Amino acid sequence: MRRCLSPARIGATASLAVALTALGGCGMSSLTSGLGGGMFGSSSDNPQISSVSETQLLDAAKSGDPTTGSTFVGEVDAGCPRLIIAPHDNYITFYQVGHVGDALAVAQRGEITKTARECQIEPGRVTVKYGFSGRLLLGPKGQPGNVTLPITVAVNDSKRTKVTSDSVKVDVNVGLDKPISYFSAVRTVTFPIAEGSRPGEYELIVGFDSRAPSSG
Repeated sequence: MRRCLSPARIGATASLAVALTALGGCGMSSLTSGLGGGMFGSSSDNPQISSVSETQLLDAAKSGDPTTGSTFVGEVDAGCPRLIIAPHDNYITFYQVGHVGDALAVAQRGEITKTARECQIEPGRVTVKYGFSGRLLLGPKGQPGNVTLPITVAVNDSKRTKVTSDSVKVDVNVGLDKPISYFSAVRTVTFPIAEGSRPGEYELIVGFDSRAPSSG
């Protein structure tokens, strides 16, 4: 039986098509982080880490700047570990069950677009307050409601050996009246610095968990 789309549904589908065209459609994976270590700066003699906020990151995600990268505010602290967006996991697409990879069965598509970080450096360890934000698009086969985005953050040393990792679940609500929604999150991680190493040699990598059900 052929289903007829309501005017609101048609509008939502059209909005997604326009948004995906602006983002490069399936080519979104070609977007790079564009980071040169850019992020919020912080001084090691300041015990409070408070500059990075969800509100600032959310505003950055909603800005008209389509570029994926860091939010630059304040001075950059070169001694702080870098925060980068995983080049192949900066976006995630959810499909109808059993139709992974089918461009006509897209339910939602999420993308991490902005990051920020600052740190507090102490002898033998560093505390990094990091944040990220992005957008979620409602696809032609998506249903309005809450979508949980699975995000992972790995901390690597200079040899790209994983020091620690974190998993984050971000809930985003999308609807026919707002087929493009935005999200942001801020976390803190503390990890040891090996003797003879510098904090700036470490890096945090944020990206979507590609193992999520019905995703690709």
